[in-house]
Amino acid sequence: MTTVYERRRTAPAPPAPRRSPAAPVLAALWGGAAAVVALWWHDTGSVVGAAGWLTGAGRIAGLLCGYACAVLVALMARVPLLEQRIGSDRVARWHARAGRYTVCLLVAHVLLVLFGYAAQDRSSVVHEAVTVVLDYPEMLKATAGTVVLFAVGLVSARAVRRRVGHEFWYYVHLLTYAAVFLAFGHQLALGSDFVGNGPARAAWYALYLGAAALVGWFRVLAPVRLNLRHRLRVDSVHREAPGVYSVVVRGRRLDEMGARPGQFLRWRFLTDGMRGTSTPYSLSAPPRPDLLRITVKALGDHSAAVALLRPGTRVWAEGPYGALTADRRTAHKSLLIAGGVGITPLRALFETLPGEVTLLYRARTAEDLALGAELEAVARWRGAKVLYALNGPHGRRPDLTAAALRDAVPDLASHDVYLCGPHGFAQDVYEALRAAGVADRRIHHESFEL
Repeated sequence: MTTVYERRRTAPAPPAPRRSPAAPVLAALWGGAAAVVALWWHDTGSVVGAAGWLTGAGRIAGLLCGYACAVLVALMARVPLLEQRIGSDRVARWHARAGRYTVCLLVAHVLLVLFGYAAQDRSSVVHEAVTVVLDYPEMLKATAGTVVLFAVGLVSARAVRRRVGHEFWYYVHLLTYAAVFLAFGHQLALGSDFVGNGPARAAWYALYLGAAALVGWFRVLAPVRLNLRHRLRVDSVHREAPGVYSVVVRGRRLDEMGARPGQFLRWRFLTDGMRGTSTPYSLSAPPRPDLLRITVKALGDHSAAVALLRPGTRVWAEGPYGALTADRRTAHKSLLIAGGVGITPLRALFETLPGEVTLLYRARTAEDLALGAELEAVARWRGAKVLYALNGPHGRRPDLTAAALRDAVPDLASHDVYLCGPHGFAQDVYEALRAAGVADRRIHHESFEL
């Protein structure tokens, strides 16, 4: 592939430092939650008796659950500000945490309100549940939405997700939109904080319509526009190592896509057996105006089928996403640490990252070093260093402790470190880097287990 991707003769100038907007975004989200609690406080008089306390707590939980549903939808929208400046992996963790909060708040809302109504009417909880579901306006739809949201939460639980296919999880997860739509009506019809409160109703509509607009634009219209403009097709497929293949994708005006080294796109190959799956793969070479390249390791049915792609196959892509870019750089020197197929985004960064760059590549054997010839060629061109950590005799794993890393890179603490690889590998190396004196703000990592 070095013949396709000609090496650049000059490294780009260092980019201006860019602060992550994570803190302001989180502050805004928590500020919204505080505003919701303030709405309840403003509209609530004295709370009397057990029934009053139960229903009051149920109202707070319901309001916060409704707010969290809108936040969940917004975090699913793949907004570039979040995906590219904060990082897709971090946003995914926020979404997962918000999902757990939402389900817990939903459970609390349902139980507290039902027990409060039962205490007020001096009837059974079952009787109240039947009455609420069948007699209250919008409650049949809300009940259906609740069941759907519980199902999404169940499938998203870590223990369950490990046992189901990605496609099944993905399509069940999309039912979150249906659950939110079904539950929206009862919030305004039955929520005492909205009945007769025009500004509160307007704010709630704005919250939900804003979240829906983000999804409509960034998950529907923007991908359609991207693919109509760039007309992506498979150009060629190349074997790089056992079970590892590079796919070169050709398109029009790809420089207008704005993809950068270190980022990834979600790829859908429009051929039999692959149309139904959209998978994140990193760019494994700097993007060109007419070509993009990804490098994939066969870890499942979909990734294994990449090797069988035919030239001319149409490609549907979404992105670019990810924040593992030169924007994170804070020092003149950088160390890139790759484990296995984690070399793919770091290969692109190795060629383009300004300053002094060292690459440490962990693999089992020399045969498993994907893109090795390219790495050596780039190292010679830019005067960089490539280090390999291979298994020793009898499969003995190399030593990547703090001491070993300091021996390999003596001034390690003055480096930015870009880290990419399997979760266990990345966690072990992160701990070793911290023990070696590397500041947390200088360790840049993105998990691609999305």
